[in-house]
Parts: sequence; structure tokens; C-alpha cells
Amino acid sequence: MSKQKIYWFCQLFGWSLLMTVEYTAYLLQDGFDPDALYLAIANIFLGISLTHLYRLMIRRWNWVRLPFFRLAPRVLLSIFVLALIMTMVNLPMDRLIVPQHLADEPWLVIGYIMTWGKTMLTWVLTYTAYHYVEQNRNDEIEKLLLKTSVRETEAKVLRSQLNPHFVFNALNSIRALVFENPTKAQQGITQLSNLLRNSLLADRRKTVELREEIKTVEDYLSLEKVRYEDRLTSYIELDSRTLFWQVPPMMLQTLVENAIKHGVSKAVGGGFIDIRSSLESDKLHITIRNTGVLGDKEASGGFGLANTSQRLDLLYGPEAQFKIYQENDTQGDGPIVCAEITIPAQSEGMFRREKQPLGARS
Repeated sequence: MSKQKIYWFCQLFGWSLLMTVEYTAYLLQDGFDPDALYLAIANIFLGISLTHLYRLMIRRWNWVRLPFFRLAPRVLLSIFVLALIMTMVNLPMDRLIVPQHLADEPWLVIGYIMTWGKTMLTWVLTYTAYHYVEQNRNDEIEKLLLKTSVRETEAKVLRSQLNPHFVFNALNSIRALVFENPTKAQQGITQLSNLLRNSLLADRRKTVELREEIKTVEDYLSLEKVRYEDRLTSYIELDSRTLFWQVPPMMLQTLVENAIKHGVSKAVGGGFIDIRSSLESDKLHITIRNTGVLGDKEASGGFGLANTSQRLDLLYGPEAQFKIYQENDTQGDGPIVCAEITIPAQSEGMFRREKQPLGARS
């Protein structure tokens, strides 16, 4: 049943029940009187009309959005006015129908106003309180929906980032290969096309399979190797159980891009990128290690680090973790920066299929 139907049912039932009780009391005391019956019926329609008018008024001026200290006096004044109108209609009629009951009543008008005031107080407080609570609840729902919409918009913006400087450098590298190595130039164009397509599609998808994200990273690394040649070495080793886990699109590519820009490119003899995944305690763990010095995170990580933290929080909440730190040089390999990502299992879209592990690539 709709709220509108429930409202009218309560109106008819409530006022009919009230007038029936009052008329029954009169009937038991003074016997049947058609005028008293007509007055009771008239009061049913009058009570419904007045309270419905109050309903239209508070909806028209949106009283339920007012703070309590401004709402309370309006409600009390409305109760007094409604009770006064009921008194002005009923008192003259009662003087004609049951004058014997009114002869000895002191403060007659005040007594009528108080009697009808209690009835109106019950109706008005019940109706106003219900809609006041409902309005507050709807406001909370609207705020939640707005917050969700904002978070989704933020997530879409964060998913679709591809550094324009990389595109510029990649095009220059491909241009240099056109005459020197046409086959490799064609391959580079295909890889750049894949990257651009994935970047455009990223704002339409919240997550992608890890194997798909790794393919994007491989395309990116291949293009960077054209530029850095032997100065860049990469290794990728994934646990087969993690290949179909869902990860944010372009996230690993952004971290790898930062690793090259702020780490490998600044090393005199070049450096390496090492990407590994594992499954521990029903959580996906991804580790990216690279040659470099971490230094100030804002300066060395830029947008990429904030991007990763925000996206993980938006998608997975506090269970997801991202940290980046400088590893201790215990093996004499030079300074190494390590980034670790932890993604919890999700009930939707998390698949764990057994595949052959990806071996090391250089």
C-alpha cells in the first residue's frame, strides 16, 4: 500500500473512531438524537479537512526542514488554531443539541479549546514527528548518495591518468625507429595504441584482472626500453592464483612509471624494475621494487602515490594497504625502493583460477 493510501486510511479510520467513541458515550447517556449523529459525521469531515490543510501547509512551506526551536512554535500555534476552529463549530451546535450539559460548565470556551487541543495535539505531533524523522532520514540518504557519487567521480578521474610526457617520449622513440627498425616501430605503435585504449577504458571499469593490468605494464615497459635500451631491465613473476584477481586499472602502470621516472632514469648505470605477486591470508600482495632513492614522497612520487592510496581506499576501504619505503642495501645492489600493495578478497568478481605462472622476463 502506498503512503498516500495509508495516510487517507489513517485519516478516515482515526477520525471515525474518535467520533464513534464520543457519539456512543452520548448515545448511552441521552439516547439517540439524529442531530448529534449529524454533528458527529460533520466533525469527521471537518477534522479530516483541517488536519489535511495542516498537512498541505507544512509540505508547502517545508516545515520539517526547520530546526526544532523554529518548528515548535509553529506547531503549537497550528494546534491552537485548529482547536479554536473546532470549538467555534461545535460549541454553537452543542448549545442547540445538548444545552443541559453546558449550563453549569465554567470556562466553557477554554474547556472546548483544551479538549479539541488534545485531539489536535495528538494528530499534529504524530504526523509532524513522523515526517520530521523521515525527512532527516531522507537527508542522510541523499548525503550518502551524494558522497557515493563524489567518490565514484573521483575514482573515475583517478583511473584515467596517463602521463602525457610519456606519450610524447614514446612517439619520439617510435619515430626514431621508423627507418632504423620498421618492424619494431610497428610493434611500438601497437603497444602505445594498447596503452591509450586501456587509459580511455579505465574510467568505465572499476577493476580489471591482474593479468590484463600486467599486459598493460608490459606494453609500457617495452616502450620505455626503446628509450632506455640496456639501462632498463625488468622482471615480472606472478603467482598463478593471483592472475584473475581484480585490481584498479592503470594502477601498476602508474607506479612503474614513477619508478622509472624518479628511480631508474636518475641512476648513472640504469636500473631494474621487479614486479611480483603472491596470495597470503586470502589477500593479494603485489610488490614493485626498483633502483632508486625514495627521498621526499611528495617530490619523488608526485600524483602517482596519492593516486594509488586514494583509489585503493575508494574501492576496498581500510583493508587495502599501500606503502612505499627505502630498502636496506644488504646485498650491495645499490639503493632500492620498494612499493607494496595489499588488496583484500572481494565477494564479487574475485576469481582464483589455476594457470601456469609467468616466469621472469627481461
